[in-house]
Amino acid sequence: MMTDPIADMLTRIRNGVKAQKESVVMPYSKQKEGIAKLLKENHFIQFYDVQGAGVKKVITVLLRYTTEGESVIRSLQRQSRPGCRVFKGYEELKPVRNGFGIAILSTPKGILSDDQARAQKLGGEVLLTIW
Repeated sequence: MMTDPIADMLTRIRNGVKAQKESVVMPYSKQKEGIAKLLKENHFIQFYDVQGAGVKKVITVLLRYTTEGESVIRSLQRQSRPGCRVFKGYEELKPVRNGFGIAILSTPKGILSDDQARAQKLGGEVLLTIW
């Protein structure tokens, strides 16, 4: 049993970037799919795909690199952990790295970036930051 599936997802992405892999594969969950969707919308990954059916579903994430071969992802950090949850209201959300990065939140309206949460005036659990 995995205690923190989001941390596992982030570790798989970090390891894939470090090894300069083209893609990484991980077990599926709706929350992971929401995170992958936001990473794609903000151009941190090229593409993600959900394959399989039922319990055997997996997410394949195609990593993005620059023309020089460097990863677009510089830092990927888990903020809220099972042992120490981090919740913030929309007034408390500050831009990550002066707008060069994003924070991903779990809100009552689903998984949102910090920009979307501020625009909708929603707070929630800060899952991770990326830049």
